[in-house]
Amino acid sequence: MDSEVTWEFLLAAYANGYFPMADTQDSPILHWMYPEVRGILPLEDFHIPRSLAKFIKKSPFRITINTAFPEIIRACAEINQGRSETWINEPIINLYTELWKNGFGHSVECWQESKLVGGLYGVAIGGAFFGESMFSRTSNASKVALVYLVELLKNSGYILLDAQFTNDHLKQFGIIEIPRADYLIKLANAIAITPDSVFKPPALP
Repeated sequence: MDSEVTWEFLLAAYANGYFPMADTQDSPILHWMYPEVRGILPLEDFHIPRSLAKFIKKSPFRITINTAFPEIIRACAEINQGRSETWINEPIINLYTELWKNGFGHSVECWQESKLVGGLYGVAIGGAFFGESMFSRTSNASKVALVYLVELLKNSGYILLDAQFTNDHLKQFGIIEIPRADYLIKLANAIAITPDSVFKPPALP
């Protein structure tokens, strides 16, 4: 990793529409992504599939915020049967953990008793949240974490949830694609506002 890539540098990159990825878990190199088309999850039009809504009503998990960020990001980087490689390398883990320590990195954690079974992490600047990655060790855990995150962001005054890229998993939640120019306008508007500095735990719908 280049010596000038600090957590402050990373934060500035996000504020200008860039984010890093690695080729593999073992690669020491970061590549800076600047997509021409950006995937975002509209907060007010976020769609919760009916079956998931029924599942959530059962309160299957204990949900916490920012209590296990290092465990969350390492779980997102795990190689398992469903994934033979990951873009999260050790420099990324270290940088984002520094963001968390300095109040810009956030995680949502799903627990069953004392076991971490799913969650997600991302970066917050102003009224923008940049979702990075999620994982599940049991059915629906990452989905519940995402629903919780959306309610949390709306409850705290955020106006942009950047998902970076569109994929089949996120289509069920209503993800849309917008051109880079439109995204940069939304980004500038979002980081200029000041939402609640502390996430307010929401009531799940």
